Parts: sequence; structure tokens; C-alpha cells
Amino acid sequence: MKILTIPISVDELKIMSANMFGDMVKAVVDTERELVAVDADLHSDLEALLLADGSRRKNLWGVNFYPDVEGDDFVEIDSMINLRPSEGNMSRWVKDGSVRRKIISVVAKWVER
Repeated sequence: MKILTIPISVDELKIMSANMFGDMVKAVVDTERELVAVDADLHSDLEALLLADGSRRKNLWGVNFYPDVEGDDFVEIDSMINLRPSEGNMSRWVKDGSVRRKIISVVAKWVER
């Protein structure tokens, strides 16, 4: 479990996925600080890591990386930490299109594809 400090390659994500879920790496994106935490069993563990590092809950969104998949399906925005009825997000998906675009933008900064 770590917060990225340098961009990560798809090959590194493939190694992580082989050690965890086989085809997927869980990650949490901080859309305000433009950070990504990766490599844990649960999104909530990555969320806790970022919160301890100074992130704010409202800016943290859970995603999954599929390193063997190309194109838009490489990133799946789907996590229980995204379920926030009090903030108007009623599903594991992120309802707000601008937030989804920001998530993808931050991922592009940190994942070399």
C-alpha cells in the first residue's frame, strides 16, 4: 500500500495485480491534491492512508485499474467509498461528470500507459 511519488508503469501495475486480484489493482484518487494511492485489499485502506497524509474525504474516490486492458476500460470508477448519499452520490459510480473527468486526469498524470 503506497501513495505514488513517481509515475507508475502499466508493467508495475501488472505485477501488483498478479500479487493481489489477478487482473485488477485497487486505487484511490485525491482529486484536490492530485494524488493516487495503490495496492491494497480494500479501497477503504487506501482512503485511510490518504486521510492520514492530509487528504479530505470529499476529494477521495475509489477506482480499479485493469493493467491488461487498453483504452477507457483501463480505469473503472467503482467503489463502496464512492457511495455518499449525504453528498448526492447514491452509487458506487461517480455521478458528477466533472469529478469523473478530474479522476481520469489525475490517473493520467500518475500512470504511464
